[in-house]
Amino acid sequence: MIIIDSRSSTPIYEQIIIGIKELILKNVIKSGDKLPSVRELSTILTINPNTVSKAYMELEKQNIVESIKGKGTFITSNYRKPVSEEKLSKLILDFKRLILEANYLGLEENDLILLLDEGFKEIRGGI
Repeated sequence: MIIIDSRSSTPIYEQIIIGIKELILKNVIKSGDKLPSVRELSTILTINPNTVSKAYMELEKQNIVESIKGKGTFITSNYRKPVSEEKLSKLILDFKRLILEANYLGLEENDLILLLDEGFKEIRGGI
């Protein structure tokens, strides 16, 4: 289930993207599964259909979903593609910011490793 936090600074379309990626990682949805239509998901989440459409278009750009006219939007079989240099650089920068913020909060390296491990377990459904 996708949860939207309207108070979050993360745009709603990005929350949808994150939610769908989490559902894939937890094997709740798999390759070939059909996603709800834009209208259905916007009704379920009580948000504007244009927001869902924007999320689906971004997921399609990332090769995570494929839209087939008249049939719907489906999870692709090749959603795990090699990481581009640009995306890897952004991820490294995000990690550096996280480490800096954690240090200001008084967290040590081992604390971060434990949090990262817990995050992986949570996303993968406790595996």
